[in-house]
Amino acid sequence: MNGIKAVVFDCDGVMFNTDDANKAYYNSILSHFKKPDMTLDEFNFAQMHTADESIAHLFKERESFKKAQEYRKKMSYFPFIKDMEMEPYLIPLLKKLRPEFKTAIATNRSDTMNSVLQEHGLEEYFDIVVSALDVKMPKPHPEPLLKVLKYFNIGSTQAIYIGDSELDELSAKKAGVPLVAYNNQSLTADFHITSLKQIENIIM
Repeated sequence: MNGIKAVVFDCDGVMFNTDDANKAYYNSILSHFKKPDMTLDEFNFAQMHTADESIAHLFKERESFKKAQEYRKKMSYFPFIKDMEMEPYLIPLLKKLRPEFKTAIATNRSDTMNSVLQEHGLEEYFDIVVSALDVKMPKPHPEPLLKVLKYFNIGSTQAIYIGDSELDELSAKKAGVPLVAYNNQSLTADFHITSLKQIENIIM
């Protein structure tokens, strides 16, 4: 693709396989309140949505949601970071992209994102990180991607977004940003990849 100036990454499911980490995180909250582990549907919901939305999905009664939120905000995600599996080619790709291309993250993670970057030594590789805390409307709203475009002062077709979920697809479509679908053939996307190494073939 000609004219690409920025590569934007989703976090969960793209930069990292976070299945085990997120499952353990939410199940520990459920266990504290003597509730059963997440169902598959609840897990799939949590993998795409913000922590606030996920807790609301797991604790549907207002009072139980309030207590779960209070407990979650006192918890640290740090013990669960060890269970995150980094995509093997992530750092080599970031090193190849920079400085020619700008790099960013647009994620529905919230207060855990900084800890994840710090623990994995990734802070230096991104020009901007937009989490759910940085926008009024997280994905599937286009605001996270629009904020990245505004930061770089570029048009929507001058970036690509690497995502793996329906929320990523909707956000990219609404923002007018070409989507690179990672390990999800069911998404409607401009490109489909199974390894981040394939990004080189798309833009370099």
